[in-house]
Amino acid sequence: MKRLFLVFVSLILLSNILYAQRVGFFNSQTIREKFPDAQQAQQRVQSMNDEWKRELDAMQQKVDNLEFEIKKNRLVWTESERLAKDTELQNLKKQREENARQIYEPNGKFDNAVKTIYTTVEEKIYAAVQQVAADKGFDIILDQSIQPLAYVNYKFDLTVHILKVLGVEVDELEKELKDKIDKDPRNIETESKVPRRRSRTSSQEDDKERIFEQNNNNNNNTDENKDQPKPRRR
Repeated sequence: MKRLFLVFVSLILLSNILYAQRVGFFNSQTIREKFPDAQQAQQRVQSMNDEWKRELDAMQQKVDNLEFEIKKNRLVWTESERLAKDTELQNLKKQREENARQIYEPNGKFDNAVKTIYTTVEEKIYAAVQQVAADKGFDIILDQSIQPLAYVNYKFDLTVHILKVLGVEVDELEKELKDKIDKDPRNIETESKVPRRRSRTSSQEDDKERIFEQNNNNNNNTDENKDQPKPRRR
């Protein structure tokens, strides 16, 4: 029971902290798709990966050819010839497996290439996020592509602002963002519930108008009374 109480108190404190801080979000996947530097980095990684695949495919082709040769000539070759070809086949398979492991294992050639090529790109994106957070006054910025959010109000979406800092054309994205913001019921309700504040000057002018209209009405009533014939005394 005490443990549940502590969890409940912790959730309340966490919600209060988040409420007190200004939280925004962005989508790093969208940024990478639109940012030219990220597109170039992707092309470089793809080119290297294609080359590695061609090398592995060539090795696999050698394995396939040798297997076919062994099946075709197994009855013709001597025992020593068969053993030599079997050994050669096993060595080819091991070599291919080793090359594939070195390329695609965790922290292998592929991972290292991605880290090396993308480091500069990620640093630029990170710097842009920091700049937007400082300029717009946000305390926390979440990445929607890494951490799915159950609900977001798109007026706190900073993706377009970050792309602007990176020098990317965002006219179409701005239109899409505006449509999302306008269609959000919370934004519509907020606008309808906020009362329109009247300045002191406008209130004074309204009061003067009312007094002026009242005076006019009084004057008109007086004039009408004057024009009416007085009753004759009997």
